[in-house]
Amino acid sequence: MLSRISRFAAAVLVSACAFASVHAQTPAWEAGKNYFIIDPPQPSTSDKIEVTEVFSYGCPACNMAQPTIEALAKHLPPNAVMNYVPAAFNPAEDWPLFQRTYYTAQALGLAEKTHQAMYDAVWKTKELATMNPDGRSLKNPQPSLEEVAQFFTRFGVKPEDFIATANSFAINTKMRKADAYIKATGVDSTPTIIVAGKYRLQVNTAGGYDKVEPLVRYLIDKETSGK
Repeated sequence: MLSRISRFAAAVLVSACAFASVHAQTPAWEAGKNYFIIDPPQPSTSDKIEVTEVFSYGCPACNMAQPTIEALAKHLPPNAVMNYVPAAFNPAEDWPLFQRTYYTAQALGLAEKTHQAMYDAVWKTKELATMNPDGRSLKNPQPSLEEVAQFFTRFGVKPEDFIATANSFAINTKMRKADAYIKATGVDSTPTIIVAGKYRLQVNTAGGYDKVEPLVRYLIDKETSGK
């Protein structure tokens, strides 16, 4: 039969082992390695902590990361919100068109419905694909605004209304702001995630798809605590 001292020592040992196990499972996130400080930080447009994905529908890595990003958006705490900034820095693969498309869908109140559908149109059904079937060469010509407008008819939008909105001053302004935001945050590839306008990370810097959400949560907690 264990003495009181033995039982106490055993309890301490179990507790220490449990702590060590949890500590070992918690990644030691490092600034400059897993995430990068944005200086100066970019202002928020929300009263919540913004988690922003910089993406393009024409980006194959963004398409691969989409399930991870979708899960991340669903699992954010109440004090955080997900938003998206489309990039246009790869015109050879129609990224400016896809940037215009996202903001047009947003202006029409359809962005949530069409976000996954646009990825599918480029990479699954290939109706808006930028690559030829060989997967190595680019289509010539690339998908046009008229083709995208026709795609949006399935969401109840008339082609002429889509094109008029897409070419509006408001959409052109949003595109310029997106380009400025991407430059200010130091984004040079996609997908990139920005947390609170202060921290920048990518799938590879996090250590893989399964590490993205834990790292984002760590940065949200960091911002919440002010440490």
